[in-house]
Amino acid sequence: QLQASGGGSVQPGGSLKLSCAISGSRYSDDAMAWYRQAPGKQRELVALIDIRGSTEYVDVVKGRFTISRDKRKNTVYLQLNSLKREDTAVYFCNNIIGTLAWGQGTLVTVSS
Repeated sequence: QLQASGGGSVQPGGSLKLSCAISGSRYSDDAMAWYRQAPGKQRELVALIDIRGSTEYVDVVKGRFTISRDKRKNTVYLQLNSLKREDTAVYFCNNIIGTLAWGQGTLVTVSS
């Protein structure tokens, strides 16, 4: 199971830190990713971290978002800085091919 948390409402330029708790040691070494789905749009992958800790980001979040993981806690994080209105979305975590059961996600709203 995947349980995302940490979302909320912030003003443009603000920050949030999202957490994704992964249940089940079977998945603890999967390459993991954060996705988001904005209103009226398809879900998109925004950041990923592989089993060695290497990370990749889509261009629109590069330099603002940071993905990390704590294997001991089976948790993946996403630090969101310099948030923009267009970052408003429900954020989800999953493995990099999206084959685990999707959780409910956590809503991030950026508005003034």
